[in-house]
Amino acid sequence: MSNYPENLKYSKEHEWVKVDGNVATVGISFHAQDALGDVVYVELPPVGKELKVMEEFGVVESVKSVSSLFCPISGKVIEVNSALNSSPQAVNEDPYGKGWIIKIEMSNPVEVNSLLSSQDYIRLIEQQ
Repeated sequence: MSNYPENLKYSKEHEWVKVDGNVATVGISFHAQDALGDVVYVELPPVGKELKVMEEFGVVESVKSVSSLFCPISGKVIEVNSALNSSPQAVNEDPYGKGWIIKIEMSNPVEVNSLLSSQDYIRLIEQQ
């Protein structure tokens, strides 16, 4: 599997989005988890919380830093990955699988079009 799967969309803040119907699954990219180092804690928002694009919805804490999570899409949190409470390292081990963070019922699915493709995201991180 590529470090940046082509079926996902990416934000400039290093979150990824997987769209399935009206639901968007959100996590952090391989690049983000790699830059953070070993993740030791993930703060999750409450289910039912309404989020706007670029609204902070939690934090990821690693052995070397704390990083805010920003919502790449508007909508209502319908599920959180509560397994991260006991296994935050899943964000490092499987950022696009077991390391997902939240699922959102999108209020404006058109917003997905403003996110980056995997190719555009790779170009972005290569410039940083």
